[in-house]
Amino acid sequence: MRIGIPRALLYYHYFPLWQSFWQHLGLKVVESPPTDKRILDLGVDVAVPETCLPVKIYYGHVLALASAVDFLFVPRIVSAEKGTYICPKLMGLPDMIKQSGCSLPRLISPVLNARQRRTSWRRSHIKAALELGYANADAKSAWRHASNVLDSYWEKLRNMRTPLDILSQRLSGFPPPCGTVLLLLGHPYNIFDEFVSMDLIKQLYRRGYRVLTAEMLARETIEREARQLPKDLFWSLGRSLLGTALHCLKHRSVGGIIHVVSFGCGPGSLVGELLERRVQESDHTPFLLLTLDEHTGEGGVITRLEAFLDMIEWRNIS
Repeated sequence: MRIGIPRALLYYHYFPLWQSFWQHLGLKVVESPPTDKRILDLGVDVAVPETCLPVKIYYGHVLALASAVDFLFVPRIVSAEKGTYICPKLMGLPDMIKQSGCSLPRLISPVLNARQRRTSWRRSHIKAALELGYANADAKSAWRHASNVLDSYWEKLRNMRTPLDILSQRLSGFPPPCGTVLLLLGHPYNIFDEFVSMDLIKQLYRRGYRVLTAEMLARETIEREARQLPKDLFWSLGRSLLGTALHCLKHRSVGGIIHVVSFGCGPGSLVGELLERRVQESDHTPFLLLTLDEHTGEGGVITRLEAFLDMIEWRNIS
């Protein structure tokens, strides 16, 4: 039996967990191919126009897998950490996919909500396995194994490696051994999907810059800085991005900040506004906001990026 996992949205954070869990139970895990124009077009044709680019791309990945698997793993992610929430669109994703009108295999959609014990990630994964006929002991064993794999994955990320280095088993370019460090902020599906980001990380490497992302900092460091906000930010991804930025601004450890957001993303807009204010209140670290949607052209992004990097280099010379 084959279970498909779309290479989109929180794939870049949790794929090792999901792959290990289902493989340990004996299912063959099938990933959708990397995002390309065909997958984007598939998603745009099916998704409602008001959805953001990452969700449209998720639709495309689902359709790319539909005819090749027996099940599709489309979890209903409510919360990944206690006291926080994920984007509302991720909460409703299984319903949106079911109502797409497309011919799809059975969806496996456990409710993943770290805010409630009965829908904790552990319990929900085990319950999903039980509903497919697996024994309770086997499901618990699969969860323990998958949890250890995920912990190992995050340890590798904190050693200055990107998800692309690990998940694709290849380097996402060739990071220079030294050079100015730039903080690249954005939801993982915006900065690590090479089609969406237009190979942003590789472009920075080619210009001689090193890249720091929120995934590379210890969780304790991020939380310590995020607690300095006057009010708790309950979006977990936004909280992580702001905590990372505050740490870097406090220690003046980066030469510039690039923030990548999707057009129409409400949480992203709020986090971006808070981030810009903090940058202005600090030592005016160079800041670039890149807003992407399905109409964004590579030429415009490259032009803005090169102008931003030229500015950083001019400041360093002067």
